[in-house]
Amino acid sequence: MWYIGGYAIFSNLLLFAMMGIDKQRAVHQKYRIAEKKLFLVALIGGAIGGTIGMYLFRHKTKHWYFKYGFPMIGMIQIVVLYYFMMEVL
Repeated sequence: MWYIGGYAIFSNLLLFAMMGIDKQRAVHQKYRIAEKKLFLVALIGGAIGGTIGMYLFRHKTKHWYFKYGFPMIGMIQIVVLYYFMMEVL
């Protein structure tokens, strides 16, 4: 069971860091992380970390698909994780 929690922590920290890195690259007008990659990491488990990073770094908050997409994906992930944990326990 510990590996599920570890995976969730890793994926959320990964997207949180990616949001911070992309913000720094945007400020310095350097090569950016593709929005598809950000959403891919959100879909595979990092949506909560991405949402926190989005508001902490003030990055991508004007894009409606990030503003509403990351939290929606995160809520779905929480429900799925809760359901999975109840089935296993």
